Amino acid sequence: MGKERRTIDEDKIIEEVLQGNSDAFRLIVDEYSKHIFYTTYSVLRDVKDAEDVAQETFIQIYKSLSQYRSQGFKSWITRIATNKAIDLKRKKTRRGEDNLYPVVDMELIPSDEEDPLTLSIRQEKKELFKKKLQMIPDNHRVVLTAFYLEEKNYDQIAQELEVKPKTVESKLYRARDWIRKKWKEEEWK
Repeated sequence: MGKERRTIDEDKIIEEVLQGNSDAFRLIVDEYSKHIFYTTYSVLRDVKDAEDVAQETFIQIYKSLSQYRSQGFKSWITRIATNKAIDLKRKKTRRGEDNLYPVVDMELIPSDEEDPLTLSIRQEKKELFKKKLQMIPDNHRVVLTAFYLEEKNYDQIAQELEVKPKTVESKLYRARDWIRKKWKEEEWK
């Protein structure tokens, strides 16, 4: 019953804001400020940037409130916060780090099919994978890096390694088998 009451209150508050009572928006800020900060911080990993983006998020929420269609308010504002945080991260990457980390810049460009939260999770998994690759024997690391991080196909890898595509397929199979035996499965879910 507590959750139901909260939804009704949100709807009333949103209605009041839309009718011109900007003071009612303060209730939304008070209710969700921690959640929005934690969302932006989870993407940016910097307190000052997360605070700045949280403020921008609330401005965007206020401006976009008329577009809200009762599809889950917390989910809606979380998407806005995530989008804002990823935008800032992309902007910072373009400003100077893109020459140092070109793969990261490509990972931050969202596709039309992928929402920012999914993109962020995929990026975190990719970063974990990069770290884990350092523990893999060289013969496995080369083929895994080419296939998963550089996103090359079997023919491209075969040409680079001067082997047949079937050999690449075998090497990938052995590398994956090595990973399954050496790493805990929970780490990759």
